[in-house]
Amino acid sequence: MKYYAFRRQPFKALYTAGSILALIFVRLPFWAIAYLAPGLRPRRNWSIGRCLIVLICQSYSSMLFATEVPVTQPIDHAPLEENDQGFVWIEPVFGSLIVGEIKDMAEVNGVEAVRVGGYWIGPRGRTMRAGEHALQDEKVIYHIHGGAYFSWSASPSFIFMKTCYAGFLEHFPDGPRIFSLEYRLSSAPPSSPVSNPCPAAIIDAVAGYRYLVQELGFKPQNIILSGDSAGGNIALCLALYLARSALPGLPPPRALLLLSPAADWGNTHLGPGSSLLQNATTDYIQHAFLSNYTARALVGNLPLETAATSVWISPASLKLEFVPGLFAGLPRTCIFVGQAELALDQARTLRERIQADNGEDAVNYMEWADVTHDAVCMPWHEPERTKALREIAKWLQSI
Repeated sequence: MKYYAFRRQPFKALYTAGSILALIFVRLPFWAIAYLAPGLRPRRNWSIGRCLIVLICQSYSSMLFATEVPVTQPIDHAPLEENDQGFVWIEPVFGSLIVGEIKDMAEVNGVEAVRVGGYWIGPRGRTMRAGEHALQDEKVIYHIHGGAYFSWSASPSFIFMKTCYAGFLEHFPDGPRIFSLEYRLSSAPPSSPVSNPCPAAIIDAVAGYRYLVQELGFKPQNIILSGDSAGGNIALCLALYLARSALPGLPPPRALLLLSPAADWGNTHLGPGSSLLQNATTDYIQHAFLSNYTARALVGNLPLETAATSVWISPASLKLEFVPGLFAGLPRTCIFVGQAELALDQARTLRERIQADNGEDAVNYMEWADVTHDAVCMPWHEPERTKALREIAKWLQSI
């Protein structure tokens, strides 16, 4: 498709209205009948309902990238107050906590540390306020949401994250508190000038980790760092940064949970037989990859090729200069990915690289048939969602 071809009015309104009408009155009825034959479904084992839901998600994505990717409102301008839905402010990190390649990239892209937000989900203590000090040996889930770096929110009122948090609380050992970071989202033309390029999200993730350890007193060995989709990439980059930088008072966390990680924004896996092509009918985020919107938003003032050569943007890139030890020092890692995902090849590459530097037992790799992207966040992706959460819970109990 031609991206942003209908960005201007009145073409945007006409295209959007026409696409919605065609979906409701033509495409959905046609495919509802066609999918009665299992052989015509994107996945033979999928229900008709799941096939239609994925079709709707694909149609929405196509409309978005044919018109204009919305620019998300900065959190400083959002109508939020302390403790609202568990919301808290996180102070920025400075000085000795921003070092090495992250510091260099921040200087090139004009990225500064700023105050960001986060949400607390789960049980509260005596004061009933969000963000209470850690109890003795209390464990916490530090989650980073997905959304291709330019969308979604950590808010517990956002349906997909609400589904994710509910699953964590129901199935993970002892129903731990969850802290979810509201990091800065990135944008690029034609939606807006480039804003919050890499390493903005990583710097924000460091601030969230420092907040948990140094302000609330959580021991790093009691922190489970997790992320879904692009958030999985940010979580991995944070873990790499902590392992490689030896920041004072901030050792790596106990474990790393990557849910459908999207970790190759340079599209280096694209080619005949790749999951980016084979799973085009069973996933709904193809335009996020193939439009290069996220890549352009992340590289900022750096060349676009940086999206394929920087470990801080694409740790699964096949063009990454991979040297032994690049992924050394990572905590025990669990990767959950579906065989119907566009990012399947990326997850396999991550598994191989982490195991190469940390040993075969360093990764609990869960690759499930007939599962599409970010299943843990999708309320319609049952029974695989619940089964996956139970298996992840068993892994958490074992480490």
